[in-house]
Amino acid sequence: MVLTPEEWVRQHYVQYLIKEKKYPTSLIALEKQLTINNRIKRTDILVFNKEGNPDIIVECKAPQIKITQATFDQIARYNLKLRANFLIVTNGLEHFYCKMDFENETYIFLKEIPDYK
Repeated sequence: MVLTPEEWVRQHYVQYLIKEKKYPTSLIALEKQLTINNRIKRTDILVFNKEGNPDIIVECKAPQIKITQATFDQIARYNLKLRANFLIVTNGLEHFYCKMDFENETYIFLKEIPDYK
């Protein structure tokens, strides 16, 4: 497998989730496939909760890619289907963390995501 810049970011972020945030590897899926509007999409990293439901979606970009509103729109579209509690967008240099507010159909920016409980 070729280690593309985006893959480098993904591998490092997975290690961060496991080593720093203490998420079990058994709850982390890479490139999980989903269908949106009859098109096959893949999440970069999907973390499930203990009940097996999506809890965190992580969208990884290469370090030279600037994080834009379009990046958030992409992960938000995925989350219409998955309904995860947290959204993360990272290019390895900048990280944006959001907690979903489903009642008001918006998200709240956070400084960090919670550690695994």
